[in-house]
Amino acid sequence: MGTQNRRRRLLRYGLAAAVPVLLLAAGVASCGKGGRDTSAPPKKPRITVTVYDRANVPSSEGSIVSNKITRWINEAGPVNVRFIPVLRNQAEQKLNALFAAGEAPDLIMEYAPQIKNTLIEQKLLRPIDDMIERYSTTYKEILKKYPILRKTGTGPDGQLYQFGRINETIPMRGLFIRTDWLKKLGLDIPRTTEELYQAAKAFTELDPDGNGKRDTYGIALSGSPGAIINEMFGVSYPDYVVRGGELVHGWDHIEAVTDFKKRIYDEGLADREFWNDRNGYRAKQDFVSGRIGIYLDQFNVPATFYTDFYLPLKRNVPDAALMVIPYPVTPVGQFNPIFVNPVQMTAVVNAQMKNPEAVMKYVDFAASEEFMKTMYFGFEGVHSITKPDGCPKLTDIEKWRKEFNFGTGDFGMLTSPTLSGRCYYGTEKLDEKEPLQKEVKRMFELNSEYVNFNLEMTGPTLGEQMPRLPQELQTILSQTMAQVGTEGDIWLKAVLTPDFSPGEARAEAVALWEQAGGKQVDEWYRSFYANDRNQYLLTQDIYQLFREQRAAQGK
Repeated sequence: MGTQNRRRRLLRYGLAAAVPVLLLAAGVASCGKGGRDTSAPPKKPRITVTVYDRANVPSSEGSIVSNKITRWINEAGPVNVRFIPVLRNQAEQKLNALFAAGEAPDLIMEYAPQIKNTLIEQKLLRPIDDMIERYSTTYKEILKKYPILRKTGTGPDGQLYQFGRINETIPMRGLFIRTDWLKKLGLDIPRTTEELYQAAKAFTELDPDGNGKRDTYGIALSGSPGAIINEMFGVSYPDYVVRGGELVHGWDHIEAVTDFKKRIYDEGLADREFWNDRNGYRAKQDFVSGRIGIYLDQFNVPATFYTDFYLPLKRNVPDAALMVIPYPVTPVGQFNPIFVNPVQMTAVVNAQMKNPEAVMKYVDFAASEEFMKTMYFGFEGVHSITKPDGCPKLTDIEKWRKEFNFGTGDFGMLTSPTLSGRCYYGTEKLDEKEPLQKEVKRMFELNSEYVNFNLEMTGPTLGEQMPRLPQELQTILSQTMAQVGTEGDIWLKAVLTPDFSPGEARAEAVALWEQAGGKQVDEWYRSFYANDRNQYLLTQDIYQLFREQRAAQGK
């Protein structure tokens, strides 16, 4: 599909209008104006809302359900909210248990399509068209401007079920390497996974920190780094790749990335207990303390990378030099990082909810610019000030990190930053006058400049944009991925077990997959890509939006 055809599709959905610098119209305050009247009415309605619990709230700030952010929401907002914590990596189990017990919250904040689609199929969620029509102001206006939110949030019965947002679409991940270690050991920037392996080997064995001990690791394999290495080889849930113009199951890719990880593990180039560091906490601590030379992590919010990774690293190892580099060429090809989803559905409503007006008022508040400004920049006069040009500016990034950064994304899942123009683009929190922040900003820009539009991302599109499987096929996929998916037990066994090769793991995984009926899933996805892919946002459409958003910023 050519650029002009893609642009016509995006315009038809109203999405290309997210590229110019715009301000929300109805019901939203300008970012240069003061806050709303926060005086509470005599009695506010009460609702319940989920929030991801990532176990990352500083002890001084309380808990994920009781902190400065939640107190502000209840003081400034139109309703009283009781937040229900949901562990990020156990969302499906938690929500299933809540629904089974008749205790599911009124509003459910959730990214994963497979979780929400299953709840829709089970009639556990409420259509929201009537709520929007009767009670909404802000979200109603957003829907008018960006009809793709309606298209993407509509269920198989033709009714609208999901609220969503429009995002800045940028590379989501970054591959970072200690260039001071490369220089000391006389190594070049790795351009292939073989060269990446050689760098990891040297970082482990040749004492790059010069302390006379073998106490460094070449690369991290646990948590986010491990998952991003999978993406570097072109696979992530649900593990389908484009090859020869067809969509096929990425068995070759999964085997190749498993072989790479096994080689790293067998030679002790990563933490030998990585499999027990599921959330990657120990790997992160090793990286910021200067013990890991190659690290991969989220890089779509540069201020967070600065506060959580780069600043601690530089405090611990002042001479550390870090660089973000392109994903290397793998034995199965080269890929771009996955991108932030430009059209992201993030909230659904419990069918048993009793007060649709109250829920809609909260959604409007959570989609407003006042809410977004607070989530992104904290409190005016405390964490930030509004500049003469109308944009907020952080005045104390450390205070903001401690008091807001743990929850900015998860409480702000209905905010649409690109709708308010340059004030909310990713680099705006970073101060060019601060040398370390300037370095992170430059790395962030480089990561976008590295994008090669001739390459694919993982799969034909983002996981959240993949088409909805029929329920019986979704069941097959859901019940087998814990064993045969890229992060599945069979492949982990191949990494950890000396006499069990990635090839043997593949044979076992394919057999289990086919026994479960997986060939039906493969055929459904193949047919979708052959016949219906033009109905979806695919990789090249996302690239087009990325180019246009950068052009709107003068880049």
